Amino acid sequence: SLSGWLGGHQRIVRVMPNTPALVQAGVSGLFADASVPASDRAAADKVLRAVGEVVWVDTEAKIDAVTAISGSGPAYVFYFIESLMQAGTELGFSAEQARQLAYGTFDGAVKLALDSQDDAATLRTKVTSKGGTTERALATMEAAGVKAAIISGAQAACQRGKELGDEFGKL
Repeated sequence: SLSGWLGGHQRIVRVMPNTPALVQAGVSGLFADASVPASDRAAADKVLRAVGEVVWVDTEAKIDAVTAISGSGPAYVFYFIESLMQAGTELGFSAEQARQLAYGTFDGAVKLALDSQDDAATLRTKVTSKGGTTERALATMEAAGVKAAIISGAQAACQRGKELGDEFGKL
């Protein structure tokens, strides 16, 4: 635990922010054990809300999972955008056109999802016409194991977070 690493100090709020905090659009995971006063929790919450959303977790171990999903998550998003841009240039668009299409599509899809009462799976289904282009693309991605790779990648990131914590604890 972080308290153990810091010589037994008790008033510790452990935080995992992500890089979108740089533009006040971050998501930070926080944990504090029962010994941390409510006033300290509130202070940490206020600081992190200034740069985005806050998710409190109930165990310190979940901070590794926060790291895997939202700490590393921006890199996953950028990787997907890179892939869309590469597909765009391979389909004949200029680099700038591919960038505009990829970034704009991602931005619009996220805004639509945040504004909708539907979950992501329902929104995906609404875009996917039977026998259409989206259905073909998603079937190809599924056959290539894209979803499984994303889940495995997040699990690997979580495991690496635990390993890094163990290594840090040995210092």
